[in-house]
Order: sequence, then structure tokens, then C-alpha cells
Amino acid sequence: QGLFVESGGGLVQPGGSLRLSCAASKNIFSIYDMGWYRQAPGKQREVVARITLGGSSNYDDSVKGRFTISRDNAKNTLYLQMNSLKSGDTGVYYCNIVPQYQILAGSWGQGTQVTVSS
Repeated sequence: QGLFVESGGGLVQPGGSLRLSCAASKNIFSIYDMGWYRQAPGKQREVVARITLGGSSNYDDSVKGRFTISRDNAKNTLYLQMNSLKSGDTGVYYCNIVPQYQILAGSWGQGTQVTVSS
């Protein structure tokens, strides 16, 4: 099993909601700030939400007010609540540490596919 295992994606209509989960290695989760990354079709992977060890969060403008990132340090699990989904939110979602330049080679999980379509 890898360092990160993402789940919770699926097909949802515009305006719908999904909750993503990421089970993380305790050795990583307990010492790093974490983020959710999105790779849209034909585009580079980008971070859309970040959360510190202490629980402070910030968001890309494209998801601000619609997405909420949270973490359960006791369970080594990261969450992303996604509301009011739009077609532009379609992509593969991954969790990993932030900032991106610190990401360990080969540490990406399989991601979870989110498709927003009517």
C-alpha cells in the first residue's frame, strides 16, 4: 500500500456534492501540512486546497466558498467536502504534502476521479 489512498470520487450532476477521503501514512501525516491536488483533462496537476497541521486552511480562488478541506490527525485521514460542483471541477483528485516542491518522488497515489456532468 502506498503513502496515500484516495477515495470518494464519482459521477455527479452540476450543483451536486461529493466528499473525498485520503488515508495517509502516519509517518507523513503527523509532520506535514497537506493538500488536495486536481489534474483536469489535458492540464497539469495543481493544488486546490491546503491545510496545516494545526488546521488552518486556504483555497484556490476556483474552489473558494464551495470546497472545505479538513483533517483528522487521530485517523491520519484528509477530507475534501465539495459542494456546488461545476463541470470545471472535473478531474482526478490526489492528496499529498504541501508545498509541492517538497513532494517525495514516487509518492503519488492512484487518485480518485471526479466527473461533473449532466
